Amino acid sequence: MDSKRLDLNLLVTLETLLVEQNVTKAATRLHLSQPAVSAQLNRLRHEFDDPLLIPAQRGMTPTAKALELLDPLRQALDQVRGAVARHRNFDAAKAKLTVAIACTDYLQAAVVKPLILKLRTRAPGVRVALRNLDMAQLDAQMARGDVDLALMTPQAAPPGLRTRHLFDEHYVLIGRRNHPRLRDGITVREFAQLEHVIVSLGDGGFVTPVDDALAALGHRRNVVLSAASFLFVPEIVSHSDFVALVPERLVRDRAAKLKLMDCPFPVEGFAVGMVWHERSHGHSGQRWIREAIVSLVDA
Repeated sequence: MDSKRLDLNLLVTLETLLVEQNVTKAATRLHLSQPAVSAQLNRLRHEFDDPLLIPAQRGMTPTAKALELLDPLRQALDQVRGAVARHRNFDAAKAKLTVAIACTDYLQAAVVKPLILKLRTRAPGVRVALRNLDMAQLDAQMARGDVDLALMTPQAAPPGLRTRHLFDEHYVLIGRRNHPRLRDGITVREFAQLEHVIVSLGDGGFVTPVDDALAALGHRRNVVLSAASFLFVPEIVSHSDFVALVPERLVRDRAAKLKLMDCPFPVEGFAVGMVWHERSHGHSGQRWIREAIVSLVDA
């Protein structure tokens, strides 16, 4: 490939085609005709000596080379876009903006609450609309503009959406202060015999992956309550002899009411990140919100 002859617009077209995986949709986003995008795809195939996108039953499927190109291509184009857009700084103190954020109740408490408090002092004209995280509808919601940003496990994001890792979360065992059976050095057997509260966001079940790990060690947890919300758990635990495994960021500011300790056996944590659509990627206000969240979780 001769980089001296390569048109930057071709790379923009390639990025859009790889995201949309459909010539018609790519043409609409690029404000070009379908024949023009098809002609550019033919040029790209010649330049990269690869089909790049192969016709499929619905749309097109990227080749292995195309998938390898997507991330470095995005990074390069983002640098160009950033250089062009630097003069369009977002004036947080004066701006009027509504941001729709989808996430679980745990992330509303751990991330969105401090964000909103920051916005009231730094960006009083920015409003936040909270949405329940609906994985089945997320891609369509973002494409329509119903959701601007999702806080979730980035590995679970629909293909084609932008992601950024925020932090790795781990679970802690919580009980009320002066719980008669909750002590440092508790054994796995003693842990299993305690009265447990779990969170089941889907069907109100009484088994989670923690129980699978416990069963592998030869124990069965005494689960007495299945809750539909993480926010309910610290409150009921602080007023009873119940215990629960919860994400650490949910309770890190509740040490006065709760005893926090490590689980007596390894429990797999999870990653938390941001997910957003290409349509809002270059928006200066949306970018400012994303950077504000990064600064909060890094603090």
